[in-house]
Amino acid sequence: MSDITLKARARTVLGKKTKTIRNAGDIPAVLYGRGVASKSLTVSAGDFSKIYKKAGESTLIDLVIDDAVPTKVIIQDIQRHPLTSVIIHADLHEVKMTEKLKAEIVLSFTGESAAVKELGGVLVKSLDHLKVETLPADLVSEIMVDISSLKTFDDLIHVRDLSIPKGIAVLDKEGEVVALVTPPRSEEELASLGKETVDEKTAVENIEGIKEEKKEDGEAGESDAKSDDKKPADGEKKSGNKK
Repeated sequence: MSDITLKARARTVLGKKTKTIRNAGDIPAVLYGRGVASKSLTVSAGDFSKIYKKAGESTLIDLVIDDAVPTKVIIQDIQRHPLTSVIIHADLHEVKMTEKLKAEIVLSFTGESAAVKELGGVLVKSLDHLKVETLPADLVSEIMVDISSLKTFDDLIHVRDLSIPKGIAVLDKEGEVVALVTPPRSEEELASLGKETVDEKTAVENIEGIKEEKKEDGEAGESDAKSDDKKPADGEKKSGNKK
């Protein structure tokens, strides 16, 4: 259990007015939990970013609101700006130390794979986190995955192969693949991929050419039709006034 403290202030500014909070270098946040009335808060953008980078969404944090007694929370969710990726909002979940909770723990890959280093394969990470259920006190910030067992292209690391800390129940299926190594592409495969790309480009160009031809034919047909409308039919005399 990590010893991390986040300071916050009660917030009365809501809705679109929270833009002023961000302009001041802070982040609007919300605290909630089962049987707990939600609270609108403000936290320092700089402090929160540092804590989130360290704690993620599976580490207990001591939340201090306006110098009150610390409350145990975890970061439940964050929102980022779509263009800058800067954190613009945070959801904090107050936990009860005697009640189990569900969380996601990040997988950190370590070690060296012979299939990658010696055989030139490509490491494929099928999972980057595990869904778990545990008491808050047993939460960890990450679970290590040793890829040194991946010695050939036939080797796999499954969820059941991971070393899970005591007190944590994994909710993912134990047979789910966490990581593997795929063989490098041969020169023939690379050449084939290059040819497919060229063929696809040619096909697209041909389709565009056909569309353009149909468009031109359609315009020509329309022009001819308009021209025919102006011509008198056989046996029909041109109308006109006699002088």
